Amino acid sequence: MKPNNYQGALQKPIGSGFNAKSTTNDVIKGIDLSGKIAIVTGGNTGIGLETVKTLASAGATVIVPARDLAKAKKNLADIPNIELELMDLMDPDSIRLFAEKFVLSNRPLDLLINNAGIMWVPFRRDHRGIESQLATNYLSHFQLTAQLWPALKKAGSARVIQVSSQGHQFAPFHFDDPNFLYREYETLQAYGQSKTASNLFALELDNRGKEFGVRSYSLHPGSINGTELAREAPLELFQKMGFCDQDGTILPEILANLKTIPQGAATTVWCATSPLLDDLGGIYCEDVEIASVTNDSTVTPGVKLYSLEEENAKRLWVLSEKMAEVSFNIS
Repeated sequence: MKPNNYQGALQKPIGSGFNAKSTTNDVIKGIDLSGKIAIVTGGNTGIGLETVKTLASAGATVIVPARDLAKAKKNLADIPNIELELMDLMDPDSIRLFAEKFVLSNRPLDLLINNAGIMWVPFRRDHRGIESQLATNYLSHFQLTAQLWPALKKAGSARVIQVSSQGHQFAPFHFDDPNFLYREYETLQAYGQSKTASNLFALELDNRGKEFGVRSYSLHPGSINGTELAREAPLELFQKMGFCDQDGTILPEILANLKTIPQGAATTVWCATSPLLDDLGGIYCEDVEIASVTNDSTVTPGVKLYSLEEENAKRLWVLSEKMAEVSFNIS
Protein backbone atom coordinates (compact mmCIF):
# COMPACT_ATOMS: atom_id res chain seq x y z
CA MET A 1 0.00 0.00 0.00
CA LYS A 2 1.34 3.42 -0.96
CA PRO A 3 1.99 5.67 2.06
CA ASN A 4 -0.15 8.74 2.77
CA ASN A 5 0.80 12.18 4.00
CA TYR A 6 -1.55 12.42 6.97
CA GLN A 7 0.07 14.46 9.75
CA GLY A 8 2.83 15.46 7.31
CA ALA A 9 4.44 12.01 7.20
CA LEU A 10 5.93 12.66 3.73
CA GLN A 11 6.73 16.38 4.11
CA LYS A 12 10.47 16.13 3.58
CA PRO A 13 12.56 17.63 0.74
CA ILE A 14 13.70 15.02 -1.79
CA GLY A 15 16.47 16.87 -3.61
CA SER A 16 14.59 18.02 -6.68
CA GLY A 17 17.61 19.79 -8.13
CA PHE A 18 15.62 23.02 -8.42
CA ASN A 19 15.15 26.06 -6.20
CA ALA A 20 13.22 29.32 -5.77
CA LYS A 21 14.92 30.84 -8.82
CA SER A 22 14.08 27.94 -11.14
CA THR A 23 11.70 28.72 -14.00
CA THR A 24 9.14 26.79 -15.97
CA ASN A 25 11.71 26.36 -18.76
CA ASP A 26 14.08 24.69 -16.31
CA VAL A 27 11.43 22.37 -14.93
CA ILE A 28 9.89 21.25 -18.25
CA LYS A 29 13.23 20.45 -19.87
CA GLY A 30 13.21 16.85 -21.10
CA ILE A 31 9.49 16.33 -20.39
CA ASP A 32 7.33 15.13 -23.30
CA LEU A 33 3.56 15.63 -22.86
CA SER A 34 2.54 14.62 -26.36
CA GLY A 35 -0.91 13.04 -26.30
CA LYS A 36 -1.67 14.31 -22.79
CA ILE A 37 -4.72 16.45 -21.99
CA ALA A 38 -4.71 19.15 -19.32
CA ILE A 39 -7.30 21.53 -17.90
CA VAL A 40 -6.02 24.71 -16.25
CA THR A 41 -8.43 27.03 -14.44
CA GLY A 42 -7.38 30.68 -14.44
CA GLY A 43 -5.25 29.79 -17.43
CA ASN A 44 -5.49 33.07 -19.32
CA THR A 45 -3.60 35.34 -16.91
CA GLY A 46 -0.63 35.32 -14.54
CA ILE A 47 0.94 32.06 -13.48
CA GLY A 48 -1.99 30.16 -15.00
CA LEU A 49 -1.15 31.54 -18.42
CA GLU A 50 2.51 30.66 -17.94
CA THR A 51 1.48 27.14 -16.91
CA VAL A 52 -0.64 26.78 -20.05
CA LYS A 53 2.22 27.98 -22.29
CA THR A 54 4.64 25.55 -20.68
CA LEU A 55 2.40 22.48 -20.87
CA ALA A 56 1.45 23.27 -24.47
CA SER A 57 5.11 23.74 -25.41
CA ALA A 58 5.78 20.21 -24.15
CA GLY A 59 3.06 18.83 -26.44
CA ALA A 60 -0.02 18.72 -24.24
CA THR A 61 -3.48 19.73 -25.38
CA VAL A 62 -4.56 22.34 -22.84
CA ILE A 63 -8.18 23.27 -22.18
CA VAL A 64 -8.69 26.68 -20.58
CA PRO A 65 -12.13 27.33 -19.09
CA ALA A 66 -12.78 31.07 -18.74
CA ARG A 67 -15.55 33.46 -17.76
CA ASP A 68 -14.43 36.10 -20.26
CA LEU A 69 -13.82 34.27 -23.53
CA ALA A 70 -12.83 37.41 -25.45
CA LYS A 71 -10.06 38.20 -22.95
CA ALA A 72 -8.93 34.57 -22.89
CA LYS A 73 -8.85 34.34 -26.67
CA LYS A 74 -6.68 37.46 -26.86
CA ASN A 75 -4.25 36.30 -24.16
CA LEU A 76 -3.91 32.79 -25.57
CA ALA A 77 -3.84 33.75 -29.25
CA ASP A 78 -0.29 32.66 -30.04
CA ILE A 79 -0.25 29.39 -28.11
CA PRO A 80 -0.73 26.08 -29.99
CA ASN A 81 -2.80 23.12 -28.75
CA ILE A 82 -5.31 25.28 -26.85
CA GLU A 83 -9.06 24.81 -26.45
CA LEU A 84 -11.22 27.52 -24.87
CA GLU A 85 -14.44 26.80 -23.01
CA LEU A 86 -16.90 28.93 -21.04
CA MET A 87 -16.95 28.48 -17.25
CA ASP A 88 -17.58 30.76 -14.27
CA LEU A 89 -16.19 29.47 -10.97
CA MET A 90 -18.82 31.44 -9.03
CA ASP A 91 -21.60 29.63 -10.89
CA PRO A 92 -22.06 25.93 -9.98
CA ASP A 93 -24.26 25.31 -13.01
CA SER A 94 -21.53 26.67 -15.29
CA ILE A 95 -19.00 24.31 -13.69
CA ARG A 96 -21.35 21.36 -14.09
CA LEU A 97 -22.01 22.10 -17.77
CA PHE A 98 -18.29 22.44 -18.51
CA ALA A 99 -17.47 19.17 -16.74
CA GLU A 100 -20.35 17.31 -18.39
CA LYS A 101 -19.23 18.43 -21.82
CA PHE A 102 -15.69 17.21 -21.22
CA VAL A 103 -16.74 13.86 -19.75
CA LEU A 104 -19.14 13.28 -22.65
CA SER A 105 -16.23 13.81 -25.07
CA ASN A 106 -14.95 10.47 -23.73
CA ARG A 107 -11.41 11.81 -23.49
CA PRO A 108 -9.14 11.00 -20.54
CA LEU A 109 -7.92 13.86 -18.38
CA ASP A 110 -4.24 13.56 -17.48
CA LEU A 111 -3.77 16.86 -15.63
CA LEU A 112 -6.26 19.01 -13.75
CA ILE A 113 -4.63 22.18 -12.47
CA ASN A 114 -6.92 24.08 -10.12
CA ASN A 115 -5.07 27.37 -10.40
CA ALA A 116 -7.68 30.16 -10.40
CA GLY A 117 -8.03 32.24 -7.28
CA ILE A 118 -8.93 35.58 -5.72
CA MET A 119 -7.45 37.50 -2.79
CA TRP A 120 -7.88 40.76 -0.87
CA VAL A 121 -11.53 41.06 -1.84
CA PRO A 122 -14.36 42.69 0.14
CA PHE A 123 -17.03 40.57 1.79
CA ARG A 124 -19.18 38.86 -0.81
CA ARG A 125 -21.21 35.68 -1.00
CA ASP A 126 -22.35 33.60 -3.94
CA HIS A 127 -26.05 32.86 -4.42
CA ARG A 128 -25.76 29.90 -2.03
CA GLY A 129 -24.45 32.15 0.74
CA ILE A 130 -20.87 30.89 0.50
CA GLU A 131 -18.11 33.45 1.09
CA SER A 132 -16.52 34.34 -2.23
CA GLN A 133 -12.88 33.37 -1.53
CA LEU A 134 -13.95 30.00 -0.17
CA ALA A 135 -16.28 29.52 -3.15
CA THR A 136 -13.74 30.52 -5.81
CA ASN A 137 -10.44 29.29 -4.38
CA TYR A 138 -11.68 25.98 -3.01
CA LEU A 139 -15.27 24.84 -3.29
CA SER A 140 -15.59 25.44 -7.03
CA HIS A 141 -12.50 23.30 -7.57
CA PHE A 142 -13.84 20.57 -5.31
CA GLN A 143 -16.98 20.50 -7.46
CA LEU A 144 -15.02 20.63 -10.72
CA THR A 145 -12.75 17.77 -9.66
CA ALA A 146 -15.71 15.67 -8.52
CA GLN A 147 -17.55 16.15 -11.79
CA LEU A 148 -14.43 15.48 -13.88
CA TRP A 149 -13.56 12.38 -11.85
CA PRO A 150 -14.62 9.82 -14.52
CA ALA A 151 -12.18 11.43 -16.98
CA LEU A 152 -9.37 11.50 -14.41
CA LYS A 153 -9.86 7.80 -13.67
CA LYS A 154 -9.98 7.07 -17.38
CA ALA A 155 -6.44 8.44 -17.80
CA GLY A 156 -5.02 5.64 -15.66
CA SER A 157 -2.27 7.91 -14.39
CA ALA A 158 -3.46 11.46 -13.67
CA ARG A 159 -2.52 14.33 -11.40
CA VAL A 160 -4.67 16.98 -9.72
CA ILE A 161 -2.85 20.13 -8.65
CA GLN A 162 -4.20 22.60 -6.09
CA VAL A 163 -2.46 25.97 -6.38
CA SER A 164 -2.57 26.90 -2.71
CA SER A 165 -0.49 29.52 -0.90
CA GLN A 166 1.76 30.23 2.03
CA GLY A 167 -1.30 32.26 2.97
CA HIS A 168 -2.82 29.04 4.35
CA GLN A 169 -0.83 30.02 7.44
CA PHE A 170 -3.18 32.97 7.98
CA ALA A 171 -5.93 30.67 9.22
CA PRO A 172 -7.00 27.07 9.75
CA PHE A 173 -10.34 25.98 8.34
CA HIS A 174 -13.16 27.34 10.51
CA PHE A 175 -15.59 24.41 10.57
CA ASP A 176 -18.04 26.18 12.89
CA ASP A 177 -18.38 29.30 10.74
CA PRO A 178 -16.78 28.98 7.28
CA ASN A 179 -19.01 31.67 5.77
CA PHE A 180 -18.55 34.38 8.42
CA LEU A 181 -22.13 34.27 9.63
CA TYR A 182 -21.19 34.78 13.28
CA ARG A 183 -17.75 36.40 13.19
CA GLU A 184 -16.42 39.61 11.72
CA TYR A 185 -15.14 39.26 8.17
CA GLU A 186 -11.42 39.71 7.67
CA THR A 187 -10.24 39.22 4.10
CA LEU A 188 -6.93 37.50 4.89
CA GLN A 189 -8.61 35.12 7.34
CA ALA A 190 -11.03 34.16 4.58
CA TYR A 191 -8.18 33.73 2.13
CA GLY A 192 -6.21 31.66 4.62
CA GLN A 193 -8.99 29.21 5.32
CA SER A 194 -9.68 28.78 1.59
CA LYS A 195 -6.04 27.79 1.03
CA THR A 196 -5.98 25.53 4.08
CA ALA A 197 -9.02 23.84 2.54
CA SER A 198 -7.08 23.37 -0.70
CA ASN A 199 -4.27 21.62 1.17
CA LEU A 200 -6.68 19.36 3.03
CA PHE A 201 -8.46 18.52 -0.22
CA ALA A 202 -5.22 17.55 -1.97
CA LEU A 203 -4.31 15.39 1.02
CA GLU A 204 -7.61 13.50 1.12
CA LEU A 205 -8.05 13.29 -2.65
CA ASP A 206 -4.65 11.65 -2.98
CA ASN A 207 -5.42 9.12 -0.29
CA ARG A 208 -8.74 8.18 -1.90
CA GLY A 209 -7.66 8.44 -5.53
CA LYS A 210 -4.24 6.77 -5.62
CA GLU A 211 -5.66 3.28 -6.08
CA PHE A 212 -7.15 4.55 -9.37
CA GLY A 213 -3.86 6.10 -10.47
CA VAL A 214 -4.84 9.67 -9.56
CA ARG A 215 -2.34 11.57 -7.41
CA SER A 216 -2.89 15.02 -5.93
CA TYR A 217 -0.63 17.85 -4.76
CA SER A 218 -0.92 21.34 -3.29
CA LEU A 219 1.65 24.09 -3.57
CA HIS A 220 2.73 27.63 -2.81
CA PRO A 221 3.85 29.38 -6.01
CA GLY A 222 5.63 32.20 -4.16
CA SER A 223 5.07 35.93 -3.93
CA ILE A 224 4.96 37.01 -7.54
CA ASN A 225 5.24 40.31 -9.36
CA GLY A 226 2.90 41.08 -12.25
CA THR A 227 -0.23 38.98 -11.60
CA GLU A 228 -3.83 40.18 -11.25
CA LEU A 229 -4.32 38.68 -7.76
CA ALA A 230 -4.26 42.04 -6.00
CA ARG A 231 -6.50 43.88 -8.48
CA GLU A 232 -9.17 44.66 -5.86
CA ALA A 233 -6.83 45.45 -2.98
CA PRO A 234 -6.79 49.10 -1.87
CA LEU A 235 -3.43 50.87 -2.00
CA GLU A 236 -3.79 51.71 1.69
CA LEU A 237 -3.58 48.03 2.58
CA PHE A 238 -0.18 47.57 0.93
CA GLN A 239 1.07 50.82 2.45
CA LYS A 240 -0.04 49.60 5.89
CA MET A 241 1.76 46.28 5.33
CA GLY A 242 4.93 48.14 4.36
CA PHE A 243 4.97 46.91 0.76
CA CYS A 244 4.94 50.28 -1.01
CA ASP A 245 5.47 53.98 -0.52
CA GLN A 246 2.92 56.80 -0.48
CA ASP A 247 2.93 56.94 -4.30
CA GLY A 248 2.12 53.26 -4.59
CA THR A 249 5.62 52.24 -5.75
CA ILE A 250 6.75 48.83 -4.48
CA LEU A 251 9.71 49.24 -2.13
CA PRO A 252 13.02 47.93 -3.54
CA GLU A 253 13.55 45.47 -0.68
CA ILE A 254 10.09 43.97 -1.34
CA LEU A 255 10.57 43.87 -5.10
CA ALA A 256 13.89 42.05 -4.71
CA ASN A 257 12.12 39.13 -3.03
CA LEU A 258 9.31 38.74 -5.55
CA LYS A 259 9.36 35.97 -8.12
CA THR A 260 8.89 36.46 -11.82
CA ILE A 261 5.86 34.78 -13.38
CA PRO A 262 7.96 31.94 -14.92
CA GLN A 263 9.50 31.34 -11.47
CA GLY A 264 6.07 31.48 -9.86
CA ALA A 265 4.60 28.84 -12.16
CA ALA A 266 7.59 26.51 -11.88
CA THR A 267 6.33 24.61 -8.82
CA THR A 268 2.96 24.00 -10.48
CA VAL A 269 4.65 22.54 -13.56
CA TRP A 270 6.98 20.44 -11.41
CA CYS A 271 4.09 18.98 -9.41
CA ALA A 272 2.24 18.23 -12.64
CA THR A 273 5.09 16.57 -14.52
CA SER A 274 8.04 15.47 -12.38
CA PRO A 275 8.86 11.74 -12.41
CA LEU A 276 10.24 12.22 -8.89
CA LEU A 277 6.64 12.45 -7.66
CA ASP A 278 5.32 9.32 -9.38
CA ASP A 279 5.06 7.44 -6.07
CA LEU A 280 4.35 10.42 -3.82
CA GLY A 281 1.17 12.39 -3.32
CA GLY A 282 -0.92 14.43 -0.90
CA ILE A 283 2.11 16.62 -0.32
CA TYR A 284 2.51 20.41 -0.16
CA CYS A 285 5.34 21.88 -2.25
CA GLU A 286 7.13 25.22 -2.61
CA ASP A 287 10.19 26.49 -4.47
CA VAL A 288 10.05 23.39 -6.74
CA GLU A 289 10.55 21.02 -3.81
CA ILE A 290 8.54 19.25 -1.12
CA ALA A 291 8.16 21.69 1.76
CA SER A 292 9.01 20.98 5.38
CA VAL A 293 6.51 21.28 8.23
CA THR A 294 6.69 24.56 10.14
CA ASN A 295 5.58 25.14 13.72
CA ASP A 296 6.55 28.80 13.67
CA SER A 297 3.92 31.21 14.98
CA THR A 298 4.60 33.63 12.12
CA VAL A 299 4.18 33.18 8.37
CA THR A 300 7.31 31.37 7.21
CA PRO A 301 8.34 28.88 4.51
CA GLY A 302 6.77 25.46 5.04
CA VAL A 303 3.37 24.00 5.73
CA LYS A 304 1.24 24.05 8.87
CA LEU A 305 0.23 20.68 10.29
CA TYR A 306 -3.39 21.78 10.67
CA SER A 307 -3.67 21.66 6.88
CA LEU A 308 -2.39 18.06 6.80
CA GLU A 309 -4.46 16.49 9.57
CA GLU A 310 -6.39 13.35 8.66
CA GLU A 311 -9.42 14.18 10.78
CA ASN A 312 -9.71 17.68 9.29
CA ALA A 313 -9.30 16.33 5.74
CA LYS A 314 -12.05 13.74 6.11
CA ARG A 315 -14.36 16.18 7.89
CA LEU A 316 -13.85 18.80 5.18
CA TRP A 317 -14.63 16.26 2.42
CA VAL A 318 -18.05 15.55 3.95
CA LEU A 319 -18.78 19.25 4.51
CA SER A 320 -17.67 20.11 0.96
CA GLU A 321 -20.08 17.61 -0.57
CA LYS A 322 -22.86 19.23 1.42
CA MET A 323 -21.86 22.83 0.63
CA ALA A 324 -21.25 22.17 -3.08
CA GLU A 325 -24.30 19.92 -3.34
CA VAL A 326 -22.33 17.21 -5.12
CA SER A 327 -21.56 13.59 -4.37
CA PHE A 328 -17.88 12.88 -4.91
CA ASN A 329 -17.90 9.12 -5.33
CA ILE A 330 -14.33 7.92 -5.87
CA SER A 331 -15.10 4.26 -6.63
